[in-house]
Amino acid sequence: MSNLDHFDAGILGAGAIGLAVASKLARHPRFQNASAVILERHRTFGEETSSRNSEVIHAGIYYPRNSLKARLCVEGRQQLYDWCRRHDIPHRQTGKLIIAGEGQEHELEIIRKRALDNGVADLSLLSSPELLALEPELKASAALYSPSSGIIDSHAYMQSLLFSTENHGAIFSPLTEVKRLTRQDGRYLVETLCQGESYRFTCDMLVNCAGIAAQSVAELVDGFPAAAIPAQQLVKGSYFTLQGKSPFTHLVYPVPEPGLKGLGIHVTLDMAGQTRFGPDTESVETINYQLDPAKETNFRGAIARYFPGIADRTLLPGYSGIRPKLAVDSGVADFLIQAGGPLGFPQLIQLFGIESPGLTASLAIADEVIKQLDC
Repeated sequence: MSNLDHFDAGILGAGAIGLAVASKLARHPRFQNASAVILERHRTFGEETSSRNSEVIHAGIYYPRNSLKARLCVEGRQQLYDWCRRHDIPHRQTGKLIIAGEGQEHELEIIRKRALDNGVADLSLLSSPELLALEPELKASAALYSPSSGIIDSHAYMQSLLFSTENHGAIFSPLTEVKRLTRQDGRYLVETLCQGESYRFTCDMLVNCAGIAAQSVAELVDGFPAAAIPAQQLVKGSYFTLQGKSPFTHLVYPVPEPGLKGLGIHVTLDMAGQTRFGPDTESVETINYQLDPAKETNFRGAIARYFPGIADRTLLPGYSGIRPKLAVDSGVADFLIQAGGPLGFPQLIQLFGIESPGLTASLAIADEVIKQLDC
């Protein structure tokens, strides 16, 4: 293997998480002189989950206490705002309204207490008149206001991470598909198909940030125990776009309904001020990003409960994304940041189930990976 290219670190996947890990690795005192390569099977970065979401900066409100999602969302949110300010990334701290219909008011207090448990102490309760003063088009009896929620241009954010990493000498290798990963002589041998040609290299550290393909990549690690690869549940979410001027200036979320895999069909805004509704939740077996226009009927029914004006507005099919959730029998699936050392694979870190709030938490997730590699 002596005649192969060698890197200190190989990062598999160039979505928001992989790019954040690469950027943090490049700037960490211990690893700042390390050589790194970022592999991406698509033509460019962030073509899957990282670019097919609502681009919301989450506050950290809903997640179970002491979960990685809760802690890393709160830590990552502040880092993300700081990064955006330092690197001139388009973003806006719009604030978010969690609205309750008649009979749902008590749910707002439950949500507020959970937020407090997670360290989110800036929520305030609004009466119906106070809510309507902010958003006159809404129909609701009360709301929680989250001032620290916002939106971001996710493409510009990922571009800045890649630029930062390449400035520190990292190599970005798109159109590169991993074929086999083998632990040999204290290193990892990485066999790939790079732009149609076979390419092999070695590295000391390996980070699986392949997102929706993380389980498939883990299965390529020779000898890695199959029982340590968690089951994945694919959940598709679709978005519709409101034609014309937006009636809203805040993000608007209904109280989550029991049994939902998501947070209900809610209002998000993009940096141009356009309104999007979504996502819904649909369990799927295969990856297919086509949006079924027939879903509009269900969308309109859900939206009308809090925005009666939808009856006179035009909805256009937007886009869809797929969340790589971990399959759990009950409760809420958490992130899994798995260190390979105890399983006989030192310096192998694998990330599974990185869905929402992964974009918000990306820089904090990267910190967790760096801690594991620094052991």
